[in-house]
Amino acid sequence: MTETADTKELYRLSPLLEDTELQILSSVVQARFAALSHLGKVRKVNEDHYLITKLDRSQETLLTNLSEGDLPPRFAEWGYGMVVADGMGGAANGEVASSLAISTLMQLMLHFGKWNLRINERVAQEVIKRAERFYQSVDEAVAKEGREDPSRAGMGTTLTATFSAGRDLFVANVGDSRAYLFRNNRLLQVTRDQTYSQLLADTGQIPQRDVSTHPLRHILTQAIGTGTAKVQIKRLPLRDGDCLLLCTDGLTEMVADEEIAAVLMREENPDEACKTLVDLALEHGGNDNVTVVIGKYEIPE
Repeated sequence: MTETADTKELYRLSPLLEDTELQILSSVVQARFAALSHLGKVRKVNEDHYLITKLDRSQETLLTNLSEGDLPPRFAEWGYGMVVADGMGGAANGEVASSLAISTLMQLMLHFGKWNLRINERVAQEVIKRAERFYQSVDEAVAKEGREDPSRAGMGTTLTATFSAGRDLFVANVGDSRAYLFRNNRLLQVTRDQTYSQLLADTGQIPQRDVSTHPLRHILTQAIGTGTAKVQIKRLPLRDGDCLLLCTDGLTEMVADEEIAAVLMREENPDEACKTLVDLALEHGGNDNVTVVIGKYEIPE
């Protein structure tokens, strides 16, 4: 075989492709997940839905006559997604709205998503812009269903979703289903409720401490299904040992943040933590459907 300029370039580059170059952070992050949804003690229909998904891409050699050392080993990298939706609209309409919102979001990711698993500043902005477009499309899909079927007019849903790749976490929400970050035994509410009581606090009409007990705390200022929903998106760094909690207001209405933090501090197993939190919501009244989704992250240095 005669060496050309191209083959010389290939030989020059090949030794640089060491295995260490393939140790992308997202490929070594491990996470444990759990989720639980309950009808509650008052509702006749569970209008909550949730989803946990793993997005990955990989390379695996199937056939070759190259020597084993000439090719990198099988490689994979991945990210994680978590979603909760709390439907509204009466009868079974809320159940339809929350289910439709999550399924539409997943279809959009499948057909139009770029699974960005190596995040830098440019890619982060792409992820945020794509999330904004996806939420707009989900909002339009639910609104369209409500317009075309008179029996479902006015239905809507909250929609809170997270995506993590390596140390990067993106959180998007419409409505009042919350995302919390539990770190170093402290509970931080990542999302901001889009409710009239929170709006009153933001405009200085009531103190922040009264938001959770104000009569207008159940009235949403933004919801999927209106056709005009405005999504809130944040980007945060993850750390080793972080715990991410997504939940509907069936939990937060019944269980105080201090109690939630105590459970996450005590329960190492995500399944047990979910069960304990749902049981607490039921013990305190169970006035609404309650859904809890938990992810615990291990991120090696």
